[in-house]
Amino acid sequence: QVQLVESGGGLVEPGGSLKLTCEATGFSFDLYAMGWIRQASGKEREEVACISSSSDDEYYADSVQGRFTVTRDNAKKTVYLQMNGLKPEDTAVYHCSTLTSPECGDHLWFDQWGQGTQVIVSS
Repeated sequence: QVQLVESGGGLVEPGGSLKLTCEATGFSFDLYAMGWIRQASGKEREEVACISSSSDDEYYADSVQGRFTVTRDNAKKTVYLQMNGLKPEDTAVYHCSTLTSPECGDHLWFDQWGQGTQVIVSS
């Protein structure tokens, strides 16, 4: 059974930082690209970041480029999202998910997501 558990969200002021963590179990973590998708109220789901299985390639949405960094530790079966310079527009529930290949280029995601962690950026 695939399980993805996100943590690290919270309330932060604009300009602040948060680091999200996603712990994975139940599959061969090191064979798949991993990524983050966010869902803000009233908005479409947005693919935020992706990292390939071997960390050779990364993808970032234009809206977070230069501010967010995705990393992974295959030994720990964990993927992270370091978020710096947070803006109110970043407010959303952030979900971890697995892509269907080792690479990010196809942007094809499995249906199973983590439960999500809430990020609120507000003064």
